[in-house]
Amino acid sequence: MIRTREQYIKSLQGMRPNVYKFGELIKDVTSHPATKRAIEAHARGFDAANNPEERETFVYKSSFTGKEVLRSTTLMTNLQEIMANPALKRSMYQKTGTCTGSWCVGWNAMSVMWAVSYECDKEFGTDYQKRLEKWIISVQDKGLLVAGALTDAKGDRSMKASDQADLDSNLHIVEQREDGIVISGCKAMITGVAASEEIFLLPGNAYKEVDKDFAVACAVPKDIEGLTIIETRHASDMRDLEEGFDAPETGNTQAFLVFDKCFVPKERVFLAGEFKYSGKIITYFTANYRACIGACVAGQGDVMIGAGVLMARANGLSMKPFQDKMISMTVNNETTYAVGIGAMACGKLHPSGVWISDSKLAHTNKVHVATLPYETKRLCQDIGGGIVETGCFPSYKDFVDPTLGPVVQKYMKAGKGVSAESRARAARLSEWLTLGGGVPGCMHGGGSPDGARMVVHATTQYEELAEYARKVAGITEEIKEPEKAK
Repeated sequence: MIRTREQYIKSLQGMRPNVYKFGELIKDVTSHPATKRAIEAHARGFDAANNPEERETFVYKSSFTGKEVLRSTTLMTNLQEIMANPALKRSMYQKTGTCTGSWCVGWNAMSVMWAVSYECDKEFGTDYQKRLEKWIISVQDKGLLVAGALTDAKGDRSMKASDQADLDSNLHIVEQREDGIVISGCKAMITGVAASEEIFLLPGNAYKEVDKDFAVACAVPKDIEGLTIIETRHASDMRDLEEGFDAPETGNTQAFLVFDKCFVPKERVFLAGEFKYSGKIITYFTANYRACIGACVAGQGDVMIGAGVLMARANGLSMKPFQDKMISMTVNNETTYAVGIGAMACGKLHPSGVWISDSKLAHTNKVHVATLPYETKRLCQDIGGGIVETGCFPSYKDFVDPTLGPVVQKYMKAGKGVSAESRARAARLSEWLTLGGGVPGCMHGGGSPDGARMVVHATTQYEELAEYARKVAGITEEIKEPEKAK
């Protein structure tokens, strides 16, 4: 089903309120100042799905039913289909300037779990893939948005999950029943949940037998009984909660998901204690997801270039003096996008029928994502000037105040033919993109760069490379790694 934005919003309004912020229960996420911008951002994807010019990016045929469905609910069964993921993500950033996680993370989780359930069923005779297929078809038929949740609160990083003083630091199974499982624990810093209708839960670590209760994968409605969603505080909260152009109409949310003895029916459970496959989930998910996240920062980088162009002109300058800076911003954007595409192109088809990206290239991309966007942001600030980087100009309320407004607008005016309001809007956008609520998790979003570096190290065949060099140099003796001093 391809819903309209109105149908999507109505669906969210019909869900049980369980989202909190600043100690307040948000009764309607579509209208509350803390969440409405994230809903608007996600709703723009439905606008695109119903736009004939963009439909190809957002709509695709189900491999199960042959019906047209949201592309974000399909399996990625070949290179072309997985490459549609970054294309959609970049498009969403260009429309919103920020993360719309329910359009992508659950999508990745579905394909990854399809591969893992295939392997698990083959070894243990489980029926996880059949359950997953039924759930995916249901999501496709309803046209739902699915958030993805991997990261746990973790607790003491030096201890295993089962050794934590509070076992709820990590999501785990507290009871296995014939008709399903009961789960408790915390998933932390999960994006887009307020705008989602379903949440796909995956283990946040590779577990051993002692931690088998933490090896759980399942899908739950956002308003499942026993789940409390606590929205996090952002640096730009005050502006995001205000009206006017101090923040754009779009935004992002992140949350702590607190599960307190939530019952998950059997048909929604796709892994329940098969600990050896928790590591496979992490391996496959990070390969695909870290290949795709280069598109996120590229899409926001596109908007930053545009904001730089607007600021130059609003300040009365041609963009020509900033050409080298804009070229650098463009190169940064295309680097993260292209390395991700390269990781996909060098991937392969899993026996289950879904595409898995090349792990080494995907994690290389994550390292770039943790560095290059910050340079793009710096350049955006540089082009915009002090009004962007310092944020040092009066608020929207002062701008439109009957007494103060004319004075503020008089001194906000700069470029010929550009209104004071347009300059103010461009400046606030640049500030929001580089310092405020629009900043995505470049450093740790999608996992830590140090973790990515470890994968790159582990997948680099140093001995093989040394052998290439030895032969090219004509060295006949074997040069071994020195033994460690005792």
